[in-house]
Parts: sequence; C-alpha cells; structure tokens
Amino acid sequence: MSLSQWRRVATFTGIVLGLAALFALYRSPSTTPPTAHVVVTILAINDFHGNLRPPPGGISIADPQDKTKKIAVSAGGAEHMATLVKQLRANKKNSVFVAAGDLIGASPLLSALFHDEPTIESLSAMGLEITAVGNHEFDEGKTELLRMQNGGCHPQDGCRGPHKFTGAMFRYLAASTIDKSSGKTLLPAYEVKEFEGIPVAFIGLTLKGTPNVVSPSGVVGLEFRDEAETINALVPQIRQRGIEAIVVLIHEGGFPTGGYNECPGISGPIVDIVGKLDKAVDLVVSGHTHRAYRCVIDGRLVTSGDRFGTLVTEIELQLDRRTRDVVSAKADNLIVRTDVYAKDPEQTALIAAYDVLVKPLAERPAGSITATLSRDENQAGESVLGQIITDAQLAATQSEQDGGAVIAFTNPGGIRTSLPRSADGVVTFAEIFAVQPFGNPLVTLTLTGAQIKTLLEQQWLNQPKPRILQVSKGFSYTWDDRRPRRDFVAAEGITLHGRPIDPAARYRITVNAFLADGGDGFAVLKEAAEPRGGPPEIAALEAYFKTNSPLSPGSLDRIRRAY
Repeated sequence: MSLSQWRRVATFTGIVLGLAALFALYRSPSTTPPTAHVVVTILAINDFHGNLRPPPGGISIADPQDKTKKIAVSAGGAEHMATLVKQLRANKKNSVFVAAGDLIGASPLLSALFHDEPTIESLSAMGLEITAVGNHEFDEGKTELLRMQNGGCHPQDGCRGPHKFTGAMFRYLAASTIDKSSGKTLLPAYEVKEFEGIPVAFIGLTLKGTPNVVSPSGVVGLEFRDEAETINALVPQIRQRGIEAIVVLIHEGGFPTGGYNECPGISGPIVDIVGKLDKAVDLVVSGHTHRAYRCVIDGRLVTSGDRFGTLVTEIELQLDRRTRDVVSAKADNLIVRTDVYAKDPEQTALIAAYDVLVKPLAERPAGSITATLSRDENQAGESVLGQIITDAQLAATQSEQDGGAVIAFTNPGGIRTSLPRSADGVVTFAEIFAVQPFGNPLVTLTLTGAQIKTLLEQQWLNQPKPRILQVSKGFSYTWDDRRPRRDFVAAEGITLHGRPIDPAARYRITVNAFLADGGDGFAVLKEAAEPRGGPPEIAALEAYFKTNSPLSPGSLDRIRRAY
C-alpha cells in the first residue's frame, strides 16, 4: 500500500473515530441503559372510618424516653394525610395509593350525616386508586356500597351535600364477595397497574367472617368465601396474563406484641391466611384489627397501619425487569403528625363545605363530664364508657311502656372512641355521636335465665378474641376461662340486684339492633321472644347525658374475672 493510500485510510479512520466520540459525548440521556430493577412506591392505609378530622387521642406509641411507657401523639385527619401523601409521591416515578378496607362506616358525624359521601370525596381528591372492601362497607347493604362506587343520591335521604355526589374515583375490589343472584363477584376481584411496562396485580377482599360482624340485613343475598382459597384460585388466572408481581389488599389482620413499626410476635387470623397463600403472592397489606405492624410472615412482607388515618404505610417494591417479579419489599409506617404536616387546602375546603351544613347539630350541647370517659377495658373486659352506654340504654327502655327492660347489654365494637373531657367539661352531640356512630335502634327482647348464660358464654365461642359485652347497673357476673369451655361463667355467679338469676325465669333485656340480629356471633339473641323496637342508641345516650350530667367514671365492678 502506498503512502498516500495509508494517509487516506488514516484520515477516514480518524473521522470515524471522531464521529463516534462525538456521538458518545452528545447522545441523549434517554438512551442510557435502564437499571435492572423498577422501584415502585405503594402508599397504604386501612380502617379510616370517615375520620376526616384527627381522632381524639391520636395514636398511642412507646415513649422514646422510656419504652415501658406509652405517650399519645396527635395524628391523623384528611388535611394532614393529604399533605403527607403528596410529599411521599413527589418525584417518585412509580407510585400507587391503596387501602385495605373500612374506609367508611362507624364514622364521625361530619361524614356519617351524609352517608360517608364526604369521605369518598376526600380520599378521591387525595389520589386513592384501589381499595379492598371491608366489613363496614356493607353496613348499609350492597346497594349502598355500589352507590359509593358509582355515585347518585341516597334513596331515602336524597342529596344532602353541598354538591352532587358522583361516587368514588378509586376502585373498590371484592374478590371473595359473591352476589348469589348472578354467581359473580359484587365488584371486581383485582386491578392491574403497570409501572414502566411491568404489570402488578392488586387483589382486594374482606374477611370471610363479615356476615358475623355486620347486621344480617347488610349482607342479604351475598356470600363471603374463604380468603386464602379465593386468592389462590386467582393466581393462575393472573399469571396467565403474564403478571408475576401480586399484591393482596385484605381486610383481615392480626394482633402484634411490638410497636407500630415492629413485629416481634403476631397472632390472629392473618397469620393462618398468609401461611396458606400461593408463593406467587409477594406482599400483603392488611387491616381490620385496628393495629399497626410491619411483619414478615411465611417469607412475605405483611403490613397494617393502625386506624382512623393516624398512619400511612410506605412500601418500596423492587421489580426485576427480566422476570417482571418482585425481588424485594420493605416498608415503613409513618405517623401522620398534625404538628409536622400542614393542612392541604383542597381538603380544608371540602371539609368546610360540609361543616357548614353539620355545624348546628354537631355543636349542640349534650351534657357534661367531670373526667374522661374511657372505652379502654380493664382485665375483666369492662370499661367506664361501656357502663354509661348500657345504663343509658336501660334508662331508655325500662318503663313498661318503653319495653320493661331490666338489663342492657352492648357490644364493645359498638363503642368507637373514648370521650375526652374538654376544659369546661361540656360534651357536644358530635362527640357522643363519635362514640356511637352506627345509628342502631334499640330492641328490647325476652330471654330466659338459661339463655342469658348462653349469651355470656358466646363471648368466647367462635370469636377471634374474647368479645366482652358491657352490662348495665344491677347486673353482674364472674368469668373464669380456666373452667371447661361453654362453662366459663358459673350460673350461680350471675346476679341481678344481688340475687342469682333463675334459669327458667324470663327477663326483658335491651340490646342494639345489630346484636338482636345475632351480630358479633351472639346467635342466642335471634332466639329471643317478644321483640320491641326502641329509640336509636345515640338518642338514648344523649337523653341520659341531659338527665344525669355531669357524669363521672364509675367503679368497674359489674364484670369480674376470677383471677
């Protein structure tokens, strides 16, 4: 090769190399090779129960200065939660906001007076995208739940709000709830979200025991199937669609022993359910028990975020681009601190619009108290507030014309919050409504003494944990769970005004309509005779406050534990 030929080759090679270098220098950032993993942020809540404002008492956590003690931290409220959610989603390429049920039902007056329309609107504005149904979504029946999803005016009360109710902008899921008339799920079983081309399936469902904790009228025509069996049956269908990443949103939970971000030990239904799940399930977001935890059960991350909007769970999933499956998951329960997160203006305006309509009723004085009336139970299962409520129910139904009741019982789950004392001791209607928000009417029934004993034994039978009924003054009993099952309560220890009840005698008792329907597993009440309707439980409570204020905590001596 001649010298001139060598020069031409060298010049050409130099030009090519130079162009290659320039291309490497100036190429678009979009051509940068992608990382091996796609990071997805999942924000989760559960058991919000219409708490648009921070709940009284906030959240109880271990004192950082002394782990043996508890402190209350002001937390929750839609205004503060919305701000936290926005901050957590800011600058995140892939994020989704989900929930594990009971967003509505048993709500404070601000939401309940409008059949929880304000809560649906609030969470929609907050960017919630998917939620499982919970048992409280069925409080007013399937038709009302579908109205929450699709919008429209309430069939009896019409349109009460400041604007037309258009329904949820998020998707309700009900994988295990079957409409018997069609044989299909009442709502979709799962929803798929895609992140950078990788699909993630979210299965949503409530506990199979929903019919036992909801008024029977709320679940007419519905079937609630086993949780693990339902999920496992969906897995092959989901994987056939090329989806490997599977998240479960389930309204069932457990009872941890540690702090809100720990899990040194957990018991309860969720442990058994997760242990039965197909290994393809990667993450479980749970609820129902109103507890906070961050656990690994059977090799999978399982979370829960307390109740009433006091926590938001931040979960980070890493998805493998090649397998399209979850390779890691971690979580952090974040307290929605009212002194840290400012109020979101959109949420403030929404609340104000409804507040104008509810304010006259909400601020109406109901009575007064000398000290906080707590719903917290002692070792025997009795609470100060339980005493007040049952005494109020007895007072409302004890005259012959009102039912002739001699005993009143109420379920602990029907007492939603404690009643804190304000500076002047005045209690408003909104405050007592928050204690008993269900609107259940009272029912007075006839039971024999033997049936009353059965009622007391059913506090332990087929229950996820002991469900101790609160009892009115004059009635008392002792229980001992070391005795043979179905005989924890000795018949001779059940007394009314100091005298043992007669197994053959007939007694008029008052309960709320939920219990009268056999709710919470108290099936013997469905066998009762001579039912007579009474006033709503909230009306009975307000009347008792007006007549007996100021009210003070009493001695917890009606229910006794033998050891």
